[in-house]
Amino acid sequence: MKTTIFLAAIFALPIIATAQDSLKFYDFKATTIDGKEFDFSTLKGKKVLIVNTASKCGFTPQYKDLEDLYKKYGGDKFVIIGFPANNFLWQEPGTNDTIKAFCTRNYGVTFQMMSKISVKGDSMPPLYKWLTKKSENGVMDAPVSWNFQKFMISESGHLVGMVPPKQKPNCDTIVNWIEGK
Repeated sequence: MKTTIFLAAIFALPIIATAQDSLKFYDFKATTIDGKEFDFSTLKGKKVLIVNTASKCGFTPQYKDLEDLYKKYGGDKFVIIGFPANNFLWQEPGTNDTIKAFCTRNYGVTFQMMSKISVKGDSMPPLYKWLTKKSENGVMDAPVSWNFQKFMISESGHLVGMVPPKQKPNCDTIVNWIEGK
């Protein structure tokens, strides 16, 4: 009996590890800036750029670059999703309504914005734990270092890279990835 349990436990370990390793972007949901549930599985087959944003940051003008990128490439094959966060020097103090109004009025943002979240610490949502921890995504550790860090998700729902906040959204790394170069 002990041998049977031992063998069952040994054979179950790879199944458990495989289940964790196979977690994909499509397994997550979030709340939009308008308060509606958004299921990331609706984005299957598209490249997705995830960006944590802030309205009072030196990098805030990247909203324009993000919108330009979205207008050029967005649609059936590529989307951008912004996650406002107030983790760095309180540079996103607004409510979802004020953030949405700011983005629309100042940058004409039409890409999907989500509800404000925390991208660091204990209150980080499961998606950002997956994006930032190799133990979750199987690719890399990429803790968020500042506002406007960009994560690239493949059409198959896997994390494929990260671009630091200082690099603009229209940098060669992101454009070449979108264009498949």
